[in-house]
Amino acid sequence: MPREKLIKKGVESLTISELLAVILNTGYKGEHVIELASRLINDYGAEALSSASAVKNVMKTFKIPLVKACQLLAVFEIGRRLFAYVNLDPPFLNTPSDVFRYLSHLGSVKKEEFLGLYLNIKNRLIHQEVIAIGSLEVAIIHPREVFAPALEYRASKIIVCHTHPSGDPTPSDDDINITYRLIKASKLIGIPVVDHIIIAKDSYISLKERLKI
Repeated sequence: MPREKLIKKGVESLTISELLAVILNTGYKGEHVIELASRLINDYGAEALSSASAVKNVMKTFKIPLVKACQLLAVFEIGRRLFAYVNLDPPFLNTPSDVFRYLSHLGSVKKEEFLGLYLNIKNRLIHQEVIAIGSLEVAIIHPREVFAPALEYRASKIIVCHTHPSGDPTPSDDDINITYRLIKASKLIGIPVVDHIIIAKDSYISLKERLKI
């Protein structure tokens, strides 16, 4: 059990799933706590879990009850507040390969995710947000969901990214259409969308390069 492993071998010996299992303490609806923690990490990834903020959304998206949703939100909020005191330099994202290196861990996530990376004038990341998660239809993502964080954090540029859990990064017609839709909106708002990166396992495609935009 993760708690016993922690006591015997130290907290550094635990995987992320095991650490999450310690927090959750018990399983749910026939899922052992280890199975539950592993499902959450493997299907959604720690990044999506850590970006959650509303209890009802957590319950619906991750299919967990109220108490466990509160536990998730509390533990990741603690992490955010503690790391606020750590002086970590955010990355510069100058090229599609920079973005892929930064987000390559999402290649193993089993659920689709659509993210916004918000940059300053020098291409340094100033904010990152999971805009949509799960079995999403990229076509229904509204530009306001992408541009609202840009206005809030006073970003100069935006890179949008999403995952293809199938392992094939080839853009669909919907992927291409939402790219053009966001670029059109960006010209009105004055905050350019400089690229749309699709990440699939160990590969990626830049729609900026693919579409010559």
